[in-house]
Amino acid sequence: MTLPARHRPGHMLERAFPWREPLTSELDEFFDRMHRFMETSAPAWTETMTWAPLADLRETDEAYTVECEVPGLKREDIDVEISRQEICISGELKEREGEGVLRRATRRTGRFEYRALLPADVKSEEVSASLTDGILTVIIPKAQAAKPRHIEITT
Repeated sequence: MTLPARHRPGHMLERAFPWREPLTSELDEFFDRMHRFMETSAPAWTETMTWAPLADLRETDEAYTVECEVPGLKREDIDVEISRQEICISGELKEREGEGVLRRATRRTGRFEYRALLPADVKSEEVSASLTDGILTVIIPKAQAAKPRHIEITT
């Protein structure tokens, strides 16, 4: 978050509008308080930030399928957790060592996390996951009660 620049005495507006001096001192105090508040409440910039990998969530009559892009990762680098109505895919993509001087980097590295709420109860004990060509596919079967069924209308 960018904060406005601090007020400098002798600023051109002060010279043009001398009656603004009380207002500028109040604004300086306000910005000092906001700066102190942001320093104490915001996370430190040195903490590692997480990012979300690209993913698709599809629904069929029997299951939900999540296809998540995790290129360059091994099975042991990825953690998949299922709760009653939520899926969480997390892990860490480590930066690779390379020869020469890195001039430009656009690939993401570090901790990642993908979370999605599932609209119905699922069978968490029957969830399966596979990793093929950098795509993690998680199949989450729906609970029996969650499956839609056709109701015939009688007279």
